[in-house]
Amino acid sequence: MNFFSRIKIWLGPIAGVLIFLYTDLDPERPMVTAMAAITVWVAVWWLTEAVHLAVTALLPFLLIPLFGITSPKETAFQYMDPIIFLFIGGFLISFAIEKWELHKRIALKILMGVGTRNHHILFGVMFTSYIISMWISNTATVMMLISAVMAIVYLVEQNNKNELEHGKLTKALLIGLAYSASIGGMATLVGTPPNMIFFRAYSESYPAGEPMTFASWFKIGLPVSMILFLACFFILRFIFLGKYTQSGLSKEYFKNSYRDLGKRTYEQTVVAIVFIATAILWFTRSDLQLGEFTLPGWDRLFAFPSYVTDSTVAIAMAMLLFVIPSRNEQGRALLTWNEAKKLPFDIILLFGSGFALAKGFDDSGLSEWLASQLSLFKDANIILIGLSLTVLVCVISEFASNVASIQLMMPVLIVLQRELEVDPLILMIPATLAASTGFMLPVATAPNTIVFGSGRITVHDMAKAGVMMDIVGVIVITLLMYLIH
Repeated sequence: MNFFSRIKIWLGPIAGVLIFLYTDLDPERPMVTAMAAITVWVAVWWLTEAVHLAVTALLPFLLIPLFGITSPKETAFQYMDPIIFLFIGGFLISFAIEKWELHKRIALKILMGVGTRNHHILFGVMFTSYIISMWISNTATVMMLISAVMAIVYLVEQNNKNELEHGKLTKALLIGLAYSASIGGMATLVGTPPNMIFFRAYSESYPAGEPMTFASWFKIGLPVSMILFLACFFILRFIFLGKYTQSGLSKEYFKNSYRDLGKRTYEQTVVAIVFIATAILWFTRSDLQLGEFTLPGWDRLFAFPSYVTDSTVAIAMAMLLFVIPSRNEQGRALLTWNEAKKLPFDIILLFGSGFALAKGFDDSGLSEWLASQLSLFKDANIILIGLSLTVLVCVISEFASNVASIQLMMPVLIVLQRELEVDPLILMIPATLAASTGFMLPVATAPNTIVFGSGRITVHDMAKAGVMMDIVGVIVITLLMYLIH
C-alpha cells in the first residue's frame, strides 16, 4: 500500500473524529453531531474509494448503533429492505439471459436490421445496449455485449486497413455501448440502482404522496432516456465518425453470425417468455391510468394489495427459472444456484448502507438540523435550486459511484423538500436521473470502467464525448423538472 492510499484511508476517520470532538451542531442533541461525523467518514471513503465501496458500506452498521442512534436490529433491517429484492430478482433473470445467450440473439437481430455503414452499426450497438439495460443492470448489459462488440471491431480491422477509420469506429462503439447502458437504465425502476434507491426513499418518506410504480416511473424515465440516447448517438457520430461512413463489413456478416447461433432453443424461448411476462406484470400490477380510462391493477386480486410489490414480481419470476427444467442440459433447471452465486453483494451492501444512513439521519435529529440550515433556500427559485442540485449530483457522480452519489444526496433532498414544502418528486427525480449522467471519466460508472479496460480508448476520448453528454443531460433533466413543476 503506497503513501497516497494510506492518506486516503486515514482521511475519513480523522475528519469524522474532528467533527465529533470539535463541533457541537446541536448542544441539546449530541447525536446530531455524532451522525454528522459518521456521514462525513462514510462520504470521504466513498468519494476517495479509500477501501472497496462495499467495505465502506459496513460502517453505518458498525457506527450508528455504537453511538446509540439506532439499535443494531433496526440498522440491520435497512440492509435487507424489500426494495433490495427487486434488485436481486432482476439480476437473477439477467443471469438466465446470459446463460442461454439470449442477449446475443437479440443483439444480432437488431444489427441485422440497421445496415453496415459505420453510423448504422453504431446505432445498432447503442440501441441494443439501451433496450437491454432497461431491464437488467447496466454493468451486466455491458459485460454481456462487449464480447460481441469486440468481435465487430476485429472484423472491421480485418476488412478495413485504414487505421484512422476503424480506430475511430472502435472508440465510438465502445463509448456508445457504455453510455447507452447508463442512459437505458434511466428508463425503468430496475434499470439502475439509483432508481431503486429513489423508489425506496420516496415510498418510505412519503407514504401518503402520489404512488410511484413501475409504470409511473416509465412515463417519466422513458422520454428523458430517449432524448439522451438520440443526443448521444449524434454526439458520438459527430466526434468520432465524421466523414467516415464505410465499415468494410459485408451485409451478410450479421446474417451469417445469427445463422451460426442455430435455431432458437427451448431454453431461450422460455427465458424470453419469463422476461416479457415479468415486464408485463410490473406494468400492470397497480392501476394504470390511460386518459380517462383506468385499467385496474392485478394486485386487487389479493386480499392485501399493498403487500404485493414489484419486488414480489421479481422474486416470483426469478424463482420460476429455478424450477423449470432444461431440455438440452438434462438434470438442471434454467437457472442454478451456482449461477446465482454471481449476485453482486457489494451493490446490495451499498443499498443497505444508504438506507441505514437515512434511518440514522431521522433518528439522530440530523434531518431536522439540516432543515434549519437550509431555510435560506426557502425563497429561492425552485428551478434554479433544481439546476444546482442536478449539476452537483452530476459532478459528484463523475468521481464517485452513482449509488454512493444518490445515497449521500437523498437524505438531504428529503430535508430540503420539507423546508421548501414542494412536491418531493420535483427534487428527487432530477437528482436520481443526474446520478446516471457520469459520462466523462472511466471511474464514473461501471460501464465506463469496463469499456475503458479494453485498452482501445483513452481518458481524453471519453472526456471529450462525456463533457457534451453531461451538459445535455443537465439541460434535459432540468427541463423535466420544469415540466413536473
